[in-house]
Amino acid sequence: MARGFCYLVAVMDWASRRVLAWRLSNTLDADFCIEALEEALERYDAPEILNSDQGAQFTCEGFTSVLAGHGVAISMDGRGRWLDNVFIERLWRSVKHEEVYLKAYENLTEARRELGAYFEFHNRRRRHQGLTDRTPDEVCWATLHRQPTAAFVHCATGLIAAADRTEPRCPRGILCAPARAGCARAPGRTGRW
Repeated sequence: MARGFCYLVAVMDWASRRVLAWRLSNTLDADFCIEALEEALERYDAPEILNSDQGAQFTCEGFTSVLAGHGVAISMDGRGRWLDNVFIERLWRSVKHEEVYLKAYENLTEARRELGAYFEFHNRRRRHQGLTDRTPDEVCWATLHRQPTAAFVHCATGLIAAADRTEPRCPRGILCAPARAGCARAPGRTGRW
């Protein structure tokens, strides 16, 4: 930004590199991280495990209680384990070099708007060599409920979520016939991360 700093947190599906939720804040408290996590948990099934580094946002009671409330096991990286967060670290590099460094946002409103457009581009149009030149959305929707999945949450730190979902599941986590046909009972929900 032209003046000051802002902090970005994102929840990313590890298998597809799709950004599931993100938030921007001008303070480094845990509230915006919790909001992004809650959005991802509301829109997608809870993973079995989340792995994060030991940042204060991810070790606070508010963040860990949301995970515990959804029955998600918590795992944390040791010091200097950047490789555990390699997918989200690569996202941050792309965001910085392709978006943030090229624009001097005047305020948080502009930053939110421009980052929203970037993540839309990232999910829908950006092809990834590691995904056999497919977009994150193409991989996410093509593999929905068929492969084990994982996700990262990151705010200058990281978080991996893994869940084995080999059968179609309803967004509420229940196996059902509508889930196989797109589950009309819960429009807009995908049932996975």
